[in-house]
Amino acid sequence: MQRPPQPWYSPHPPRQPVPGNPYAPEGYTTPGPPPRRGRFGKGPVLAAVVALLLLAVGAGGYAVGGGRWTGPTAPVAERTPRPAGTPTPSRTPSVRPPEPKRIPTSEEINAGRKPGDAQAWIVDDRTDLPRRSIEARDLWIVGDTVVQALYKKVTAFRLSDGAELWSVDLPAPVCETPAHPTPDGKVVVVYQNREAWTGYRCDQLRMIDLRTGRAGWHRQLAETGAGDDTIIVNSALSGDVLAVGQSMKAAAYRVGDGSKLYDIPVENPGKCHPDDVAGGTRLLVKADCAISVDRTKSYSLLRALEPRTGKVLWRFRTQSGWEIGKVLSVDPAVFTTFHATKRTADWRIVVLRPDGKPRTTIDPRPKGFAYCAGTGDSGEDIEDCPGTLVGRNAVYLGGTDRVGAYDLGTGKLVWGVKSADSTLHPLHAEAGSSALVYEAASLRRPGGILRLGPGGADTEQRVLNHPESARSTEYGMLAGHLAYAKGRIVITPSGVSGDDRVHEARMLSFGPEPS
Repeated sequence: MQRPPQPWYSPHPPRQPVPGNPYAPEGYTTPGPPPRRGRFGKGPVLAAVVALLLLAVGAGGYAVGGGRWTGPTAPVAERTPRPAGTPTPSRTPSVRPPEPKRIPTSEEINAGRKPGDAQAWIVDDRTDLPRRSIEARDLWIVGDTVVQALYKKVTAFRLSDGAELWSVDLPAPVCETPAHPTPDGKVVVVYQNREAWTGYRCDQLRMIDLRTGRAGWHRQLAETGAGDDTIIVNSALSGDVLAVGQSMKAAAYRVGDGSKLYDIPVENPGKCHPDDVAGGTRLLVKADCAISVDRTKSYSLLRALEPRTGKVLWRFRTQSGWEIGKVLSVDPAVFTTFHATKRTADWRIVVLRPDGKPRTTIDPRPKGFAYCAGTGDSGEDIEDCPGTLVGRNAVYLGGTDRVGAYDLGTGKLVWGVKSADSTLHPLHAEAGSSALVYEAASLRRPGGILRLGPGGADTEQRVLNHPESARSTEYGMLAGHLAYAKGRIVITPSGVSGDDRVHEARMLSFGPEPS
């Protein structure tokens, strides 16, 4: 049945006090059933949707800046007036330390499955961590293992059931990982030169074979001055080559033995300097050029290198006043650009031909798509842009209430779906411009995987239903990192806390029930 088109904007009802609940925000009512999804793209956009969800759960709160649930706030005891002259106790009563938050087991989650629900496994990592936020690094899938670096350890879990297969301990915290392993399953992680989280250098390289869990060679990055300092380091793997950018210089190393291959050439010395690297089937190097107080004169340069020799295959330069933000794909080369002063409020997607010449420029703003699904641009990790996926024919964009596909050749929107109750993440490109889309868990319902394609909401097929018993845990992860392989999705938070009061699961995965 053809669904009627839904408007992009619905006015909020008048805000009224909530009787009997002085702490509830005005206008708060019990959430109703989620609205139906509707298509967009057939006509002009009426307005961008702005949604604000205010929820009071006990006395807990949600920290918007860090994206972390802060947990219930301890109630403040009312002070009792003390008679004059009554002495104050000199000893402070002991405070019981908070008990670690309990995470459900895989068996408990699966026991709550309904017919047709996906099977799940969960990893509750109780590694002793400092009481601060610890970044969870890139997810790598090699064979039947999913591997991730966290704090001072690289750990592999079996993809089918989540069992830990091996781990590699490091002497100090990991500070950088490449987005993709080599074709034969190797990575090079970068870790700190010392344990302290202030004043350290990110300069220790360690190769790890993800197939066997064996640690290989170790190397320390050289640092001679401000031009090659290792306060912030970026890395990428392309074939058997590791590219490392440090400050205003970059170099390439052989993954097999850690030997240095060459310094990545600096073009227009004093005017341009390498800023970041992206890997995979190609090696791309981004440079910032003509940096000055007047940002409208600056520009970005993107080069494709032959990984083993450093030979420049092609160059692409943005117009003055525009910068390259995130690389969404290296083959074809697809990346974001944004205005130097307006930043991510004025952004585009650029698609290049195999020779580096411009093919298409896409402006997703008229359909309400936010830059990297609203996460903005941190200036680091050039390959980290949530809510984006590039397939053979299309680039897919997601966000807090919509998902869609743009044709790489024409730049036109092929299909789009809007759903006010869903955060939608493109997960896996399929034939044509169809894609599997992860519908993240919300406060009201568990997540799942959909198949969408040309025709938008009318083509929706439910591929996986995640069990309700995992909803709270899944929602708490906020889709920080996602990986999909062999019909199975793996979800982790973007970071974990060493504070037991806000402890969350390390990893959660859903897949079809074995036949």
